[in-house]
Amino acid sequence: MTEVTYRIVEHDGGYAYKVGDVFSETFPSHDDALQAAQAAAAEQQVPGSTEPIRYQDGKGAWHDETAQGNDRPTAKVVD
Repeated sequence: MTEVTYRIVEHDGGYAYKVGDVFSETFPSHDDALQAAQAAAAEQQVPGSTEPIRYQDGKGAWHDETAQGNDRPTAKVVD
């Protein structure tokens, strides 16, 4: 199973959560960013419906796959 890690970091004069190289919006306080990361991590794990998806990889090639609604990652928040 895939694991997604949300990290709380200082960003743009405030705090944000970061997943990989992607930042959330900036929050005024560490606690605000932590609460937002916890909510996002909880939502990340909620099962959904099985859907076809299409995405473009880093080399520009398009891929069609089926995303299983019950195949959710484990998400954690690192403070």
